[in-house]
Amino acid sequence: MSRAAERLKKIVHHLEGRIIASPTNTSRVTEEYPLELRYTLENDLLTLEQRHFYEKNGFILIKNLVSHEDLDTFRGEFEKICRKEVNVPGLMIMKDITIASSELVPDQKVITKLQHFQEDPALFRYCCLQQILKYVECFIGPNIMAMHTMLINKPPDTGKKTSRHPLHQDLHYFPFRPADRIVCAWTAMEKIDRNNGCLVVLPGTHKESLKQHDYPEWEGGVNKMYHGIRDFDPNLPRVHLVMEKGDTVFFHPLLIHGSGTNRTQGFRKAISCHYAASDCFYINVKGTTQENIEQEVKEIAYKKYGLDATITLQDTWAVKGRVVQGERMSL
Repeated sequence: MSRAAERLKKIVHHLEGRIIASPTNTSRVTEEYPLELRYTLENDLLTLEQRHFYEKNGFILIKNLVSHEDLDTFRGEFEKICRKEVNVPGLMIMKDITIASSELVPDQKVITKLQHFQEDPALFRYCCLQQILKYVECFIGPNIMAMHTMLINKPPDTGKKTSRHPLHQDLHYFPFRPADRIVCAWTAMEKIDRNNGCLVVLPGTHKESLKQHDYPEWEGGVNKMYHGIRDFDPNLPRVHLVMEKGDTVFFHPLLIHGSGTNRTQGFRKAISCHYAASDCFYINVKGTTQENIEQEVKEIAYKKYGLDATITLQDTWAVKGRVVQGERMSL
């Protein structure tokens, strides 16, 4: 064998069977390079190592992506909303089940989550940050829709463990496909670790199908719309994502993930957006595992807006989506 042929053989072997260190600063996740790239697109931003990591694990953590100044601005807007100084059309304001009936004056201490802040320019600017969209394009392409927005304010746990978020797949809530052209950007607004309830992910579960979700039977109760997977292998390895302020994790909508209790006295904040390629398409969830979430959304739409029973899950998402890059197509 010539020297050039021998060198080529070594390179091929190296690429096909290399063990990589986790780009997420956690030594627990090490995987072999796959031969096929399905979940990432050709680009000049992600390294080959990063692409293969996402392909194998379904998530990737990018350090210090969002500035502290921007995050402080988002925090300030959140506090204004909590004090009812700002009224945002279509915004869903959620409380923990243990404080839902609280009569306290408006304050961030009684609000655990804002959903659908697309009509608030100050918060929606997060979804338009170019440093985030550059990474989003690596997973779903150049025509990008911001579909689901959240600011999470995980409260100190009251002892009933209601601050937990059950293990779930985000695709359960979405009536659009394909799943591989959807990605979430989730940014820590402060240091997040196991003490205040960091994200926990099950690497590689993005390759599984969408599972049945229901409310878990927890003794302390479960927050509204916090559905969890009914049945999964409890022995699957888990990774707890410790993040500093400004760190951002991107993950696939089928990746099984959740978060633990907040055992501190502070409120753990994060901001996130789910993006989809604008040429994704809507599906009818009748007769699928998602029928229960559609029914719950219908009930909320009727109670909050008086919308009739003919509304579909697709209808509710069609009015929330916003183009943040490129063109709006089938979505």
